[in-house]
Amino acid sequence: MFSSFSLKARPAETLFIILCISLYFSAMARAQQDQWQQLNLEMARLFRQGQFARAAEVGHRAVAAAEKIYGPGHLNVAIALNNLATVYRALDRYAAAESCYRRSLTIKEKNFGPMHPRVATTLNNLAGLYRQQRKYAQAESLYKRALAIREKSLPADHPDLGQSLNNLALLYKEEKRYKEALPLYNRALEIWEKSLGPDDPNVATVLENMSQLYRELGQEDRARKLQERATNIHRSP
Repeated sequence: MFSSFSLKARPAETLFIILCISLYFSAMARAQQDQWQQLNLEMARLFRQGQFARAAEVGHRAVAAAEKIYGPGHLNVAIALNNLATVYRALDRYAAAESCYRRSLTIKEKNFGPMHPRVATTLNNLAGLYRQQRKYAQAESLYKRALAIREKSLPADHPDLGQSLNNLALLYKEEKRYKEALPLYNRALEIWEKSLGPDDPNVATVLENMSQLYRELGQEDRARKLQERATNIHRSP
């Protein structure tokens, strides 16, 4: 007749087993995160090389990997979607880009609320997509919303605020709304000179934009002086 018995692990053995399991899953998680980061790096490399179709394939895999690793509502999914949208824009796949931007926007709004600077970034990108398609009314609405968020949530001299002002001014210039564009350019210039320095490439960009505006207004002297200053910035070491 056999007596009944049970196997019980000692406390130290139990802790060791738990530690091993924890380390195993931690290593797996790190490997998955590394995979997602590598996909993003590969997509960026292909994009810089102008291999947009291949970049889109890798970008799609990066979105799928982020959803699997982090969950569909995680910020990293929003980041991957934003990156993929940028590639789709380069391919003139506007509907696909819009879908990615809107999914990214939804995730950010759920994570941060509707008035967060990260939300403004995606609004700015989506507005740029609409401007690229000459959907000016939709672009203006989103640019204004992004600007309002940044004015409320960022310091008055933050570079991102300058970006919003410059982008909205670009839109107005394209619509030949010059009187509305010029004060926005001036504000962007003031912010970027203060926050980034007078020789920053962003300063050169807004100077060039202002030069084009004055040229369209027939004010060649002003246009030439602004362009000369922008050119000097580009030439500076």
